[in-house]
Amino acid sequence: MLTAVEYLGSVGVGVTVPRVFRANDGNIYVVKLQNNPMGTKVLVNEYIACWFGERMELCFPPSDLIQIEEQVLQRHKSLRGTGIRAKTHFASRYIPSNKYVVRTNLSKASNKSAMAGVMLFDHMFHNIDRTKNRKNLLVRLQDSAYVLYAIDNSHLFVRGRWNNKTLEKLAEKIVVNRRRAYGWLLTYFFTSGDFSPYAARVREIKKEDLVQLVDSIPQEWLPKIEERDALLNYMLRRCQMVDQIVLRLCQSIPDVNRRTHFY
Repeated sequence: MLTAVEYLGSVGVGVTVPRVFRANDGNIYVVKLQNNPMGTKVLVNEYIACWFGERMELCFPPSDLIQIEEQVLQRHKSLRGTGIRAKTHFASRYIPSNKYVVRTNLSKASNKSAMAGVMLFDHMFHNIDRTKNRKNLLVRLQDSAYVLYAIDNSHLFVRGRWNNKTLEKLAEKIVVNRRRAYGWLLTYFFTSGDFSPYAARVREIKKEDLVQLVDSIPQEWLPKIEERDALLNYMLRRCQMVDQIVLRLCQSIPDVNRRTHFY
């Protein structure tokens, strides 16, 4: 777990009203707070994405829990006025010198195939906000190469807010998102083989792994046992469906011999 050591200000955008802190590891993080307008399930969503991002080796920024202690709050009047408490929040590493992904810079990215894993994750968890919100895909010039990053996983399960009934309804649904970057990637760049390594990593996830994941969610974020059970059942089902989800995605990939030029 990280510890916040310095408050740097507000991000200025986003319905979750994130804040920027420097942590004890010296890095700068975008922090989503427990008292954000969408509630603590946003933090649960981010935590799940962080866990799957590590397991699937996705191009998500490094993330972790972060403790904001009372002495940091006392140094900043603007923080005290927002109702932030000395509790556990969620932090994602800030990606500097970035640009939003558009058609022209997408084609330059060196890690386009990594987006197959992100796309698979988003379809497992019904995250349509990745492409609905143009600010959730970034590209950065890094060591003479353009690198893609997928950020902000607050809106899993379509809207971010969920309950037992929501998860039950979504668990069996597969809806392919071809909006903006995802449509471009499926049409012009991906082959079915791009999804294979990510699907293989999902198939390696065991029930006991997911049980441990749910158990590790901070109690203050998700206090109801029945919601933890519903979340576990949802993730078990979606992992079982990974090949079905990949098949549906691959059905949107045209014959490579018939592809037109992307520009």
